[in-house]
Amino acid sequence: MKTRKAAIYYSVFIGIAMLGMWMKLLVSGQVPELETELLSTSFHIFAEFLTATLLITGGFGLLTNRSWGFQVYLVSMGMLLYAVLNASGYYAQKNEWVMGYMFMVLALLTAFFIMKEVMKGAGRQQTEKK
Repeated sequence: MKTRKAAIYYSVFIGIAMLGMWMKLLVSGQVPELETELLSTSFHIFAEFLTATLLITGGFGLLTNRSWGFQVYLVSMGMLLYAVLNASGYYAQKNEWVMGYMFMVLALLTAFFIMKEVMKGAGRQQTEKK
């Protein structure tokens, strides 16, 4: 599979997984911080939903070669990189190392896909200038 297709599938899959995870956590009452830190937790959840929505949108934008797809993809992947690094620290602080390591792997994958797409974009710009 080419890297571009893998990047697209990764973006859309992670976006859907984020939405699903948060819906499950919220419906099952597994976010106790909503009672102790309502405002900051609400903003955090909003940011996660926004990230997920942009991941899906950017992935489809790349897939369908929309003019805005690449930019939305990069913004959403940057948001994801922040989110997974933050989650790694959150779970490490709670001594939940399996989750912490999983989010570190996601951070590395996210950084890999960002770099591959940025390098491709830089290569296209060099070609266009000639």
